[in-house]
Amino acid sequence: MNFRPQQTEVTVYPGETALAFYTAKNPTDKPIIGISTYNILPYDAGQYFNKIQCFCFEEQRLNPNEQVDMPVFFYIDPEFAEDPKLQNTSTITLSYTFFEAHEGLQLPLPGYPQTHNLPVVTVS
Repeated sequence: MNFRPQQTEVTVYPGETALAFYTAKNPTDKPIIGISTYNILPYDAGQYFNKIQCFCFEEQRLNPNEQVDMPVFFYIDPEFAEDPKLQNTSTITLSYTFFEAHEGLQLPLPGYPQTHNLPVVTVS
């Protein structure tokens, strides 16, 4: 399965909603069901990153040779700007791991390899 972000960076102000897209392609001749996990860096910023709609909420079925665009609709909580631990933080990295689902599959722990970093969310 091929998986990549459509944008390398999205600029968003705290309290403002934003939309980012990822593209997934099934290059095989068989249907694939994919699932994803995500990670937010820096870790302390994760509490302020709010997903409104995300492909990561459910499994995604891709038919043979199908390519789909998958949205992430999100906002950064305005309280982000007031957190003293994050006062020098202007970039939040949203990363996903997207992989084929198999019966009995256990999701990887956040922060481990195989993530597709991007888009970078620049907070202004």
